[in-house]
Amino acid sequence: MKTHDLPQNAAPIAFTLNGRAVEAAPGETLLQAAQRAGIEVPHLCHKDGLRSPGNCRACVVEIAGERVLAPSCCRSPTPGMVVTTDSPRAAAAQKTVLELLLSDAPDTAALKHDSELAYWAQVAGAKAGRFPFRAAALQDLSHPAMTVNLDACIQCTRCIRACRETQGNDVLGLAFRGGHAQIVFDQNDPLGASTCVACGECVQACPTGAIAPANGAYAHASQKQVDSVCPFCGVGCQLTYHVSDEKIEHVEGIAGPANEGRLCVKGRFGFDYAHSPERLTRPLIRRADAPKDPQSVMRRDWRELFREASWDEALDVAANGFKQVMASTSARGRQGPVAGFGSAKGTNEEAYLFQKLIRTAFDTHNVDHCTRLCHASSVAALMEGLGSAVVTNPLRDVAHADFVLLIGANPAQNHPVGATWIKNAVKQGMKLVLADPRRTELARHSWKHLGFQAGTDVALLNALLHTIVFEGLTDPAYIEAHTLDFALLKAHLVDFSPEAMAPVCGIDAATLREVARAYATAKNAMILWGMGISQHTHGTDNARCLIALSLITGQIGRPGTGLHPLRGQNNVQGASDAGLIPMVLPDYQKVSDPHAREKAERLWNLPPGTLGSEAGLTVVEIIDAAHRREIRAMLIQGENPAMSDPDATHAREALAGLDHLVVQDIFLTETASLADVVLPATAWPEKTGSVTNTDRCVQLGRKAVRAPGEAMADAWITEQLARRLGLAWDYGIAADGTASEDAHGGIGAVFEEMRAMMPSIAGLSWARLQREGAVTYPVTSESDPGHPVVFTDGFPTASGRATLVGANVTPPAEVPDASFPMVLITGRQLEHWHTGSMTRRSGVLDAIEPGPVVSLHTTTAQRLGLPAGALAQVRSRRGAVALPVRLDDAMPLDTAFIPFAYAEAAANLLTNPALDPVGKIAELKYCAVDVRPAMPEKEPALV
Repeated sequence: MKTHDLPQNAAPIAFTLNGRAVEAAPGETLLQAAQRAGIEVPHLCHKDGLRSPGNCRACVVEIAGERVLAPSCCRSPTPGMVVTTDSPRAAAAQKTVLELLLSDAPDTAALKHDSELAYWAQVAGAKAGRFPFRAAALQDLSHPAMTVNLDACIQCTRCIRACRETQGNDVLGLAFRGGHAQIVFDQNDPLGASTCVACGECVQACPTGAIAPANGAYAHASQKQVDSVCPFCGVGCQLTYHVSDEKIEHVEGIAGPANEGRLCVKGRFGFDYAHSPERLTRPLIRRADAPKDPQSVMRRDWRELFREASWDEALDVAANGFKQVMASTSARGRQGPVAGFGSAKGTNEEAYLFQKLIRTAFDTHNVDHCTRLCHASSVAALMEGLGSAVVTNPLRDVAHADFVLLIGANPAQNHPVGATWIKNAVKQGMKLVLADPRRTELARHSWKHLGFQAGTDVALLNALLHTIVFEGLTDPAYIEAHTLDFALLKAHLVDFSPEAMAPVCGIDAATLREVARAYATAKNAMILWGMGISQHTHGTDNARCLIALSLITGQIGRPGTGLHPLRGQNNVQGASDAGLIPMVLPDYQKVSDPHAREKAERLWNLPPGTLGSEAGLTVVEIIDAAHRREIRAMLIQGENPAMSDPDATHAREALAGLDHLVVQDIFLTETASLADVVLPATAWPEKTGSVTNTDRCVQLGRKAVRAPGEAMADAWITEQLARRLGLAWDYGIAADGTASEDAHGGIGAVFEEMRAMMPSIAGLSWARLQREGAVTYPVTSESDPGHPVVFTDGFPTASGRATLVGANVTPPAEVPDASFPMVLITGRQLEHWHTGSMTRRSGVLDAIEPGPVVSLHTTTAQRLGLPAGALAQVRSRRGAVALPVRLDDAMPLDTAFIPFAYAEAAANLLTNPALDPVGKIAELKYCAVDVRPAMPEKEPALV
């Protein structure tokens, strides 16, 4: 039983420990009680956060009246019990156990400087050599991230429990018998050939270094440790950087609210990108003899395109270029000539300053970021239906759910730590329904896998809604008290029975009804979705259906219920909150609202009427306008539209045709190669600032290392540009990314200005964030603890009610035909993130997945004459790429999957820029393609 499962009023347990009267909390073990009392007891198989099996027996203690010693890690006290941890009998047993373990692992301190075995041996006075050493086992050096040294293994099984019970990966086990027993990967495979996903949970759990980082980082103590937040996906895992000589040597997870110490392969082994020799270290200005070539944006030596410059010169050239473009036209607002792409990879403060700069320096709301390419349709539907676009419940609420519908998302690849919470919940009895055209990793944990036809999401979801409504499975009281337009929805759903929708979506009617009934009748049911829902021309309709499912069943406003669109990048939520959206100011206050504009003008010291009321252009609209020469200059911070935008050839032509392009980034990305000025910025571990995860939890990222060369913090760059563009900014932001603890200047002052404008974080001061490190909004006052679950008693709409909106079944904008007979799905991989600019410069991550592949079902590949590893040409109406085939029977027939992180075979050269009419998001998840064997000698060079 877990401590949090016990009654809140359970009484403490009084007992005697080493002659002292002590109390144990209900559910505590003797070891935990001793640790709280400041008493050291040797232990090796026990680790906080893992189940304690009591198999090493290093923690044995003597209990009065009992014949044998008891393992304190898995024994709980009873009232009046008398326990001695250091009696002669207990101490002798502890010492003997440790000496036996030393004979199995003779020199663990050489592998891990803080070897727990070496420490406890020293504490207990145990000496090596009392027992004969066993034969040394061979090293396993087959994996780029981790090494295995079985001669240091004491078979405590921490690694097995970490792998199976924490991460739910089931790779590690204990094989053979007696003296031949050993830890194995899968069927005693080499680590590098096993199904290991390199989360490193076993590395963090191992007490001796038997499993350790491949770079030998555990062999010596780091010079400093800095707590921060992972910069990759939206889960927002907290971690500790271990730093020596201004270099991150290794990373460990800590007990953050989203991860409780867990990490994935990117979070644990992907930080060497910050130390890449390809980092930009000085400002660059395009050479006069280097014209922009949209057909050649691959990694190139910067000297071919640019010359180095001082910061003063580069900032002057950047600002003067914008001034010239602005002076050449009288157009303002949506028709203005300048636009900005901000970043969801940076801090909240950087995002806030960036949107403020674009709006105030260029008199336009033409500012957007990658949310337009991931969850814009989800945001549109949530704002329309609920009056707010935030997730209603944290991801870890799956632990309180009886049923979870996971649709259009692959958390095992894209939110790996989030996937562990789902797997843990399944083991506790939660029913998981995975709805996805692909049979992804979580399918083996699911109760049902709904492998529907790609692009038919609305048909499937309307069938579920029809079943619930017409079988009387709704929650009439909730509908009456909290929703609008149920009668309209019911009338709309008449024609969408499971029997009618089954031929459309490819799932039989009986299964659709069974799933609908299970969702509606569950005590607590939760819906999670990803970009498989949102990146469609009908993405807003998809989200409308999910919202309706939640509302008509009353599955919202309680723990274990609600709606959670999984955020893709580390700060998509925070960047959106901060106003990097063309139709809203910070905190989703509409630019059309005069009161919101007046508030911003007052706070920003602008004359009344300065801010326009017309929403700006979105990402794809900005690129289209640039292609038409209506947008003539752009400022891009930490984004890579030359890789991330659909129909990438079109996007690259648009960027190359700009009169003036300024890019802030840490690498010479495909987009930066088309710039006039490139400003070297700081990587995530090189600056301090806040970040908001998918759960609405605002967390503090802290600077751990110096930036290379003359690279400067993005917020400093933005402030310097603002000053040169005539804005009287005086935040005093530090160029090196540091932040003071007070809020009188620098990043702290920016944060205080943000919360003055954003009611959602009004009670979260910079001082409080420094002190607590993580707070979930809404937080209205300094005493408000924050609210992980929202909409408990209504919705932030004029009526206080949510609106039910029906959706019609519409096909994707482009469907297969005789010329392009297959469907292309794009997405991310476990090892690589976004456009690969960071992860492909990580040695470990790039070694695991070094090149692009197209995944095909074996039957499809055989029909096409494409064996595994063969070079395939994938062609759409917009472009073609050539890349090797990977056989994957989790794929639907006649469907291809390509990750979009590889410039040498960029998936977005193929994708369709057709937009959802409401969310303005492109249909990145569906387009028609032709796949056939490639003939390299006849294929054109691919960019």
